[in-house]
Amino acid sequence: MFENLSGRLGDVFTKLKGRGSLSEKDVDETMREVRRALLEADVALPVARSFIDKVKARAVGADVLRSVTPGQQVIKIVHDELVEMLGGEGADSSISLAAAPPVCIMMVGLQGSGKTTSTGKIAKRLTERDKRKVLMASLDTRRPAAQEQLKVLGEQTGVATLPIVEGQQPVAIAKRAMEAARLGGYDVVMLDTAGRIHIDEELMAEVAQVRDATHPHETLLVADSLTGQDAVNVAENFKDRIGVTGIVLTRVDGDGRGGAALSMRAVTGVPIKVLGTGEKLDAIEDFKADRVAGRILGMGDVVSLVEKAAETIDADKANKIAEKMRKGQFDLDDMAEQLKQMGRMGGIKGVLGMLPGLSSKQMAGANMDDSVFKRQGAIISSMTKAERRNPKLLNASRKKRVAKGSGTDVSEINKLLKMHRQMADLMKQMGKQKGGGMMSKLFGGGGGMPELPPEAAQDPEAMKKLMDQGGGAPGGGLPGLPGGMGGGMPGGLPGLPGGGFGAPGGGRKATKSPKKKRRK
Repeated sequence: MFENLSGRLGDVFTKLKGRGSLSEKDVDETMREVRRALLEADVALPVARSFIDKVKARAVGADVLRSVTPGQQVIKIVHDELVEMLGGEGADSSISLAAAPPVCIMMVGLQGSGKTTSTGKIAKRLTERDKRKVLMASLDTRRPAAQEQLKVLGEQTGVATLPIVEGQQPVAIAKRAMEAARLGGYDVVMLDTAGRIHIDEELMAEVAQVRDATHPHETLLVADSLTGQDAVNVAENFKDRIGVTGIVLTRVDGDGRGGAALSMRAVTGVPIKVLGTGEKLDAIEDFKADRVAGRILGMGDVVSLVEKAAETIDADKANKIAEKMRKGQFDLDDMAEQLKQMGRMGGIKGVLGMLPGLSSKQMAGANMDDSVFKRQGAIISSMTKAERRNPKLLNASRKKRVAKGSGTDVSEINKLLKMHRQMADLMKQMGKQKGGGMMSKLFGGGGGMPELPPEAAQDPEAMKKLMDQGGGAPGGGLPGLPGGMGGGMPGGLPGLPGGGFGAPGGGRKATKSPKKKRRK
């Protein structure tokens, strides 16, 4: 969502970083560029103007202009003000369940904004992560098959849905849902209301009646990030008429501007609680102001990346791989599991997008194709168990058989084997580390999440040093990623920058077909 804004701000701050001193004129020019970038990203004019005034007031101070690294100081000020605009650092923006059960959560919003899908996503997360017993009920009696859609989502996620009674009106359905939740011992009731235009008096009166009948603990406005600046008007209208307590932003993966998020929080004062990051039912993220500000300014979001790893990685499998690492063992089955973990974490682009120091331009310049991992998985699947355990068995005839079975050629198998050798060497080194590397820290002995130093969360240079020293996330490499995400990807990994996210395609030149060598 913030790709264009992040790219523009990155260009502006690149010019600042190389300067030994800054004048007031330099700060004015920079702020003009930042303001233009915000307006192009669909940020509302009053919000952009207020933001620039606050940053400028701090940036022209004597401490900045006389600083040894004035460019970094200005970036830090912009980061701090972005965090403040998005809700403040450390602010609790999670969905509140602090009420007597059943806790009622009502979803409201415009037609087609993604309310029903968001209801299913949030219910799934509350069930799996927070271990709550959830009941979903559709109050949408106007859209054809809307209630059936929620029923299907309930079956897919394993969340209970209120039985459909033909002809029953929304207020009656809401009362029946609350009564069923009380009798059934449910912790949370999610009410999916019908989509409505904020100027439709009849529908707004209807949702107000549902509110009065159920007294929801949370009223979440589902807003489409593609709406642009009009999303702010929608949020203000719903807040005034219904009383919104939080915002769910959907389709943040489909818009390149992202000004809606910046504007809605600043104008309405209502916190953004959840981001919908894709079509799948697990494509949902908690909104954290400091982390989003870090992503916008190219500082990455290592904490969210580690949390995502903890959610998607199978602890038993990770422990087994960690044990094998300690013994210096890493076969092709382990490598296939690592590639699957990469896919579950959002693919190579999703992972690298959270790493500090990688701009959107660098990401676009690198040839990062997730289909490479699928082909590599197919190659490994075409091998026998013995070959996967001991890749040295793969002679020329066996390679031809595997290539035929996987629809690839022998050169791709050679690249995969070279990549495996490099990963095995890296895993062996990680296994020798005290404590067994990052996997054992994540899953062994209740160690919990590694902490980021406070200075690293605000200063991109400190974050970069942390990445250089610690190899990605604090504590070593990150499980689920080829090469541990430490000192760069293995050089032989096709489709990826070699030797640490450098020039595209690094590592390809070093791999040649064995036949060509013999002819030479």
